[in-house]
Amino acid sequence: MILNFGLVIYSTNTWGSEGKGVISIVIADLTIVSFMANIFVGSSMSYFASKYKTEEIIPFAYIWSIIIGVLLPFALSFHHGVEYSNYLIFLSVFSSLLAANVNLFIGQKNIKMFNMYTVLQQLVHIVFILGIVYIFKITSVDSYFIAQIFCFALLFVISTFQVLKKCNVKKISFSKQIGYRLFDYGWKTQLSSFLQFLNNRLSFYFLEYFKGIVSVGIFSIGIAFSEAIWTVSRSLSVVLYADIVNRQNTNAAIEKTKVSLRVSFLITLFFIVLMLLIPGKVYSMIFGKDFSNTKEIILFLSPGILAIAVSNIIGYYFAGINKLRILNTKSLIGLVFTIISSLFVIPRWGILGACIITSISYCLSSSLLFWKFYQDTEFHFRDFILSKSEINLLLNKAFRKK
Repeated sequence: MILNFGLVIYSTNTWGSEGKGVISIVIADLTIVSFMANIFVGSSMSYFASKYKTEEIIPFAYIWSIIIGVLLPFALSFHHGVEYSNYLIFLSVFSSLLAANVNLFIGQKNIKMFNMYTVLQQLVHIVFILGIVYIFKITSVDSYFIAQIFCFALLFVISTFQVLKKCNVKKISFSKQIGYRLFDYGWKTQLSSFLQFLNNRLSFYFLEYFKGIVSVGIFSIGIAFSEAIWTVSRSLSVVLYADIVNRQNTNAAIEKTKVSLRVSFLITLFFIVLMLLIPGKVYSMIFGKDFSNTKEIILFLSPGILAIAVSNIIGYYFAGINKLRILNTKSLIGLVFTIISSLFVIPRWGILGACIITSISYCLSSSLLFWKFYQDTEFHFRDFILSKSEINLLLNKAFRKK
């Protein structure tokens, strides 16, 4: 989270709101490609890692990454032009290949490796940016994308060696049945994720169309704060998901989900309050004068940020027990609201309108997940409050001597 903020601060101060807008649009396109690639390299890789041998599933992920990574950016170039399409192709291929390895680690409950590569993706990217800008003197926004390509490529090569050490290369095979199961599980989970992504990012495209690329850059800072805060809930969700797909006890999975929900709710609330206590002038000083209304953006996004932080936990619970229809439904509800309201609100109220729409969309989609989860389980207000024993357990784990 700290590294991500460092990268955001550097990019806004170096390339301004316009440069940040370009980065946001290209990364949004990369995310679209990733959703298609993740049919084989995403949750399906984690879910089936404990059910099949690595050499039976990893070939599907690698081949699919290359095919989608080349074809989809080419198709997107017709909409955005070809200025950054070449970068997008390399970013798409290497990020998808790396994701296959990282998600395999999750399925194997190797959370240490997942954590390491999550941090390295930010750290190595920053190191390469500084090298390209200050050693090779490429000071344009292109340096951001060049550095990210080299970052993904390097980490993919290193992680592949670690994957292949536990894989019998001679037994690599392509089973039609396994391929079908990977695809069937993958497209269902990715449909939900893609719809949720559109809830998260559709405002970018509406703002670009109605208000210009600068407004995208300004609004993206608020979204960057949202995603930084969600680091906590996403980390908890990954650990929860890895545990659920490797266990059979439903009651234990429900109780662990509720504990994760409590932790996510309280920590997210703490970070939101902390950011709202920071004076608006501080944000201008850190990010530049173009971002003077960052605190206002965070304020209007905060109800949705809190809702998603909690619903992330419940969403991964449903994914872990292979109940995917509810995830698609909740994302579709939020998306329909976002599309209809954006057409009327963003042209009139711009960035403020995008914040309000995004927050309401998050709350609507999250409410459905809450309702479904507590329809299947008992609801208690203590589900959002840590008990004394849980607080002591967290403190002991956080500060225990190695």
